[in-house]
Amino acid sequence: MDIHTLDLNFLTDEAIASFVVESSDGPVLVETGPHSTLKNLERGLSDLGYGLEDIKHVLLTHIHFDHAGAAWALAQKGAKVYVHPFGYKHLLAPSKLYNSAKRIYGDQMERLWGLMEGIAEENLISVEDGTEIIVGDATFIGWHTPGHASHHIAWQLGDLVFAGDVAGCKIKQGPVVPPCPPPDINIEDWHASIDRILGLKPSRILLTHFGEVSEVETHFNELKEILQDWAAWMKVPFEQGRDPRDVTPEFQAYANGQLKAKGLSEKEVARYDAANPAWMSVAGLMRYWKKKLGA
Repeated sequence: MDIHTLDLNFLTDEAIASFVVESSDGPVLVETGPHSTLKNLERGLSDLGYGLEDIKHVLLTHIHFDHAGAAWALAQKGAKVYVHPFGYKHLLAPSKLYNSAKRIYGDQMERLWGLMEGIAEENLISVEDGTEIIVGDATFIGWHTPGHASHHIAWQLGDLVFAGDVAGCKIKQGPVVPPCPPPDINIEDWHASIDRILGLKPSRILLTHFGEVSEVETHFNELKEILQDWAAWMKVPFEQGRDPRDVTPEFQAYANGQLKAKGLSEKEVARYDAANPAWMSVAGLMRYWKKKLGA
């Protein structure tokens, strides 16, 4: 079956992807991207000969806006939306989720992420660990993979895994980096989820940020290493009791320095910043240490 990667052109190219799997019973969409890029999703589907109304099944890796923000719009056109049980209530009634984000993004909220409305119960399906979703000749298995988020699912399709953010961000030939937003980053769970995916022995993984990776074991080993590196870096300012707002530019310089040391240009670094902004990882890793150390 054919699998297509759609670039949603969020702020820049190759920052957020959706994936279309062409099954014998119609197209399946993995990830919707944010509502702000719905028109780009619609154009990408049109290039394949589909409209939004042709999508009857939407598989989400988790409920963060860059992955699930447009799910409600597809549900309104008849799609079934599959989500982790922990994310179910937030898509059913998203006001708490949306308002929490709006406090962070302020008047940029709609420009960046668009709108978010609730999904009717008949269109929303809670996915238990190991659940099979069969659409024509395509059988997807949803594996619970916490670490980046408690409500994260990696979707297996044969020897391919749509790995969401538990597999990190890797754009073009750049290195892999871990997106670490609050509130529930857990380094130990993340490592366990990586091992779980490796145990599936996938020949390829598909990343929402961004695209296909075939050197799977190498990719995940590098992700584990930098995840530990970033967590260790963040422990120092946390223990010093520093304000995350003051730490953010220092961490951004540190992370961008790592990217430039790998040979990335300013434009390539900007792509990483769009997909994985520094302030987000500061907030997430600070919260991780607060929960872990009980401070």
